[in-house]
Amino acid sequence: MINYLIVPGLGNSGAEHWQTYFENSGDNFYRIDQKEWDAPNCEEWIETIDKKVSEFDPSTVVLIGHSLGCSTIAHWATKYKRQIKGALLVAPSDLEAPQYSFPAVGFAPIPLVQINFNTIVVASSDDIWVSLERAKFFADNWGSEFINIGDAGHINVSSGHTNWEEGLEILRRIV
Repeated sequence: MINYLIVPGLGNSGAEHWQTYFENSGDNFYRIDQKEWDAPNCEEWIETIDKKVSEFDPSTVVLIGHSLGCSTIAHWATKYKRQIKGALLVAPSDLEAPQYSFPAVGFAPIPLVQINFNTIVVASSDDIWVSLERAKFFADNWGSEFINIGDAGHINVSSGHTNWEEGLEILRRIV
């Protein structure tokens, strides 16, 4: 059995978000709850991921990140080097871009080393938080498969990504 651990970004993912849809789609989906959603600290966030991953056989774990959650997973992978099944990284925010002005401590610079497990980066051609070129750059550095789903905004509720069946299909490619 695969255990899917959901890693939301800044502010968590609300009731209509595709991550919540994923979470409600099966018994083996678990949300990683952070202490501070609105002014995150990278060290705290990656420690929380590691504690949750350690509850399972790592070979059964797939992380599902969105936005800041993707950078968090990259930082976690770089620090802890655990061998898990894989990760789906959707709309990785570019914390180094000038428009990213949220209070997030310790997430930049974004790790640019190969992640030691199977990853897929899903990006949009019109995401305001990461250019398609930067998303591809992250994917190349992380050793990820790269999927451009076209004009899909930040791949969140405001861009119409609620019951995101296409995302579930992409997730199945990891396993």
